[in-house]
Amino acid sequence: MDVSMSSVHKPASGALDLKLKKGRPMKRTKNVRKTKAIAKAISKSEQSMEKILKNHSKTTRIQSAKTLYE
Repeated sequence: MDVSMSSVHKPASGALDLKLKKGRPMKRTKNVRKTKAIAKAISKSEQSMEKILKNHSKTTRIQSAKTLYE
């Protein structure tokens, strides 16, 4: 009786394992895409901040040079 119960229990657990294994990679890829998108957004915002600071420093240099030669 123990053998028959264990043999019935194994396919059910194996079937559940297969279903879970199929579901997990999709979740992982979705999470990877999400984290990559967040990282990309952060890097783009950092790049834009650097560009703004660069332009601001450039304008201040130009204004100081203009005042120097006037």
